[in-house]
Amino acid sequence: MLRSYIRMVLFALGLMVAVQVPGFIKDYAQRVDAHRIEAAQALQGFRDTAGQFFKGDLNALVAHYRGSADPVFQRDADNIERLLRRAQLFESQWLALQGNWYQRALHMVSAPNHELLQETYENYRYQVVLEPEAIGWALAGGLLLAWIAEVLMTSVAALVGFGDNRRASRRHWN
Repeated sequence: MLRSYIRMVLFALGLMVAVQVPGFIKDYAQRVDAHRIEAAQALQGFRDTAGQFFKGDLNALVAHYRGSADPVFQRDADNIERLLRRAQLFESQWLALQGNWYQRALHMVSAPNHELLQETYENYRYQVVLEPEAIGWALAGGLLLAWIAEVLMTSVAALVGFGDNRRASRRHWN
């Protein structure tokens, strides 16, 4: 009986933790999108200049700034490159989060931006989203945690000698 209650508690715990996954991924995606838009706006003036003088090639604008004898322009080349790298980072993160639920989850496990991940974690508020995706995550998480606990408890019991029910097996076979 105690084992059943432990199993139910672990199922409920897994359910409550796993139901947070889609909400966290959604918050991360919104944060990525906000940073992506902000980076694009920061580059817009340079894009306009590159469009006017370098056929839209920002790298040509950077090379022009680097070729200048003026140290201010050379420093600006570094700043533009930094903005450009940041915009490309956010764009690639955003594109990775446009796939199916399992592609987003795989991206979050394998290649998130750690700065944004930490930022999302620090500002995340627990929520229960009752969407099919969240319900699926919750049930899968609950079943997985309950199954792992069951396997561990059964294994430990077998190692210690509990759960050896020879009388029951003899009763069934006779």
